[in-house]
Amino acid sequence: MISKGSMDLVLVPCGLAIMVGYHLLLLYRILRHPHTTTIGYENHNKLAWVQRMAQATAPEETALALSVISDNISASTTLASLCIALGSLIGAWVSSGSAPEAALTSTAAVKFTALLLCFLASFTCFIQSAGHYVHASFLMSALQGGPDAPPASHAQRAVIRGGNFWALGLRALYFATALLMWVFGPVAMLVCSVLTVAVLCLLDTSSMPLHHHQYLPRSTARSRAARERSQSLGALF
Repeated sequence: MISKGSMDLVLVPCGLAIMVGYHLLLLYRILRHPHTTTIGYENHNKLAWVQRMAQATAPEETALALSVISDNISASTTLASLCIALGSLIGAWVSSGSAPEAALTSTAAVKFTALLLCFLASFTCFIQSAGHYVHASFLMSALQGGPDAPPASHAQRAVIRGGNFWALGLRALYFATALLMWVFGPVAMLVCSVLTVAVLCLLDTSSMPLHHHQYLPRSTARSRAARERSQSLGALF
C-alpha cells in the first residue's frame, strides 16, 4: 500500500508541474500571440481607451477616466489587504503553537510555508498594481496640460503594467488555492490543479477578433502584432 508520504512526493509535484507548465505556455502565447489570449485582448482595448481619454476635451470625460482608474485601485488594495490578512493569520496560527501535532512535521511546514509565500507574492503584485494605477491617474490628469503634457504612451504603459500585476496577483491566488487543497491530501491538491487549469484554459483563451479602434494608428497585422509584443515586454519590465 502506498504511504501518504510517497503520495505527497509524487502527486504534489505533478500538480505543481501542471500549473507551472500551463502558465509558461500562457506567457508564451501572451508574448508571441497576444490576440489569442484574454489578457492580450484586454490590453489591446486598454490601449485604445487611454488614447481616447487622451484626446478628451470635456472635464466630464477626464473625470470618468479617473473614476475608472480609481475603481481599479480600490479593487487592488482590497485584494492586497485580504492576502496580507490571510498570510498573517497563517503565520500567527503556526507560530503561536495553536496548530495540532501534525503541523510540526516537515511536510506540514512545507505546506504552510508555500501557502504563505503565495499570499505574500499575491499581496506584492496587488500593491504594485495599485501603485501603477495611481501613477496612471496622475498621468491621465496631466494629459490635457498643453504642449508640455506627457505623451499618452506613458499612461498606456502605466495602465498595462497595472493590469499585468493584477493578473499576476490572481495567478498567485490560484496557486494558493491549490496549495490549500494540499491540507486535505495530495489527491485533493492534484484534482484542484487539474480543474483549475481546465477552467483557466477556457477563461484565458480569446476567440474575439481584435477590433481596430479609430484612436489607434493603422498598421498591418504583422506590425500590429509586433507592437503588442513589445508593449507586453515593456509592461513586464
